[in-house]
Amino acid sequence: MNKILAVSGVVIKELYRRKDFYVLLTLTALVTVCMGSVNFFNDSHIVRFLKEICLQLIWISMLVIAVTTAARQLPLERENRTIFPLLAKPISRGQVVLGKFLGCWLACGIALLVFYVFFALISASKTHTLPMAQYLQAGWMHWQMLGTVVAMTLLGSVVFTSPAENVTITLIVTVGILFTAEYLHKLAGRMTEPSASILTVIYFAVPHLEFFNLQRLVVHEWPPVEWTYIGAATLYGAVYTAFFLLAACLVFRRKALN
Repeated sequence: MNKILAVSGVVIKELYRRKDFYVLLTLTALVTVCMGSVNFFNDSHIVRFLKEICLQLIWISMLVIAVTTAARQLPLERENRTIFPLLAKPISRGQVVLGKFLGCWLACGIALLVFYVFFALISASKTHTLPMAQYLQAGWMHWQMLGTVVAMTLLGSVVFTSPAENVTITLIVTVGILFTAEYLHKLAGRMTEPSASILTVIYFAVPHLEFFNLQRLVVHEWPPVEWTYIGAATLYGAVYTAFFLLAACLVFRRKALN
């Protein structure tokens, strides 16, 4: 575990030494400007609309940061040939993959915390309410979704030939799942065989990332979700994350590094 934590610590430091940290600051400023526009309106519906825009911005930015950060970890080590002295130490390839995952996931968690705390404070200053339970649940579920995306990206980094290819494919797949996965089963019911069966298998096989989207809970300040649902969704995400990490470790163990 100490070896995994050491690798993850390097990843976290690397993230905030690169341009990602400045991207985070820029996007936070955009959130500030967007929320500041509430001063010009008194309609509660417009306030909710602006809050939804800000949350969408947070989701987009965190998705980009998570995918781009995870996609360059292993290919960069190979390109700089730093993977050889790293593996020369008493550390296995599986521990390297787990360390990279943990570092990317924790770095995303830190960035996500900054976003949500800043958004919550600005929103509270305008609406004079701060639903802590809703923010906690939305942030936690968002972080679990990012864990699955990071693990999927790491798997792509040992399968695809270039980081750019991995980033493009992973973003397309992730966005496609977020917007279409929940409708695949309904669409399969209107199709003929064997297309209906194939689409049904895809529906149950893909990770349903839309389960983790609780933006409306924050925007409309609805009552908190049952914690049993939060626990079940967390377990659901952990299973897919473990599957992608296991696959990444197995592929990376057999992959030639030269």
